[in-house]
Amino acid sequence: MDRILFGDNQFFGVNHISDEKSRAQLIKFKTDQAIINVLDIAKDAGVNTFMCTTYARIGNICKHIKANPANYLGYKIYPCMPYAHKYANAVTELGMMGALKSYMPGNIFTTALKGGMAFLSKDYQKMMELMIDAEMKMFDGIDTPVIFLQNVVTDLLLGLRAYPMLYAFNAYVKKKYNAEAGFITMNLPLLHKVLLDGGIENPIICTSFNKEGFRMSGGTKAYEAVLDQNNARIIAMQIFGGGFIAPKEAVEYVNGLPGISSILFGASSAANIKQTVGIGLFYQLIVSLIFIFIFIFIFIFKKSVV
Repeated sequence: MDRILFGDNQFFGVNHISDEKSRAQLIKFKTDQAIINVLDIAKDAGVNTFMCTTYARIGNICKHIKANPANYLGYKIYPCMPYAHKYANAVTELGMMGALKSYMPGNIFTTALKGGMAFLSKDYQKMMELMIDAEMKMFDGIDTPVIFLQNVVTDLLLGLRAYPMLYAFNAYVKKKYNAEAGFITMNLPLLHKVLLDGGIENPIICTSFNKEGFRMSGGTKAYEAVLDQNNARIIAMQIFGGGFIAPKEAVEYVNGLPGISSILFGASSAANIKQTVGIGLFYQLIVSLIFIFIFIFIFIFKKSVV
């Protein structure tokens, strides 16, 4: 995974501290081109992975990327599913059959039969597979090496102790899409244990990580204890604590932690994107130089002893 990932909250009016800013962002990104422009700014700054919820409008972004392959060489998208509201909106706008045609993969009658049989037999795993296929339809032809389960579902399954569904999600995305499964959560300590207990080695987990403990169930110490085990790939999100932590301070804290594989951030302006990426790469360079220095020191010390 890349060190820095670009998120999508700002495109759809998600702001944790201000309703006014949410409305302003919705207005700013009311066109698909406005979203594409910001993604291109992030790409030019060196961020080549876009991690996004499966909003209906993301389908238009995918069409643009596929229509301009030369501009997006090496570009990756990490889908995060499900996004239930789009199905409700589709039924309202297109009717039941129109919604099915829009989102169901393959032949509508085959899919309906498969879904009906799964419902009658209470085969919840098969229903989940159908939902994954429906969500992945818009990403056909795009590099999606990691597919994430949204925290609303992940944490619900944790609460219900329906752990086999988490394992089934992991197995299906590997088998069907040749991708790794990722899990978004607000409870890293519990999810980490459950995934390891289920035989998922070195799992990919996206979770809040910030010095204020914002949306970190169990607190920063419990989260940092997971990092100390060094057996998971952790993506740190909400590093700014919902907007209460300055970028330099936030990135400095996260980069100072061992075991953080990637940092997920969202921004709506070129200045903020360049500032965050620049700070992140600077601290990554410093950490790398420290490790190189330690290695050289140990090498010289061993030579002198011999």
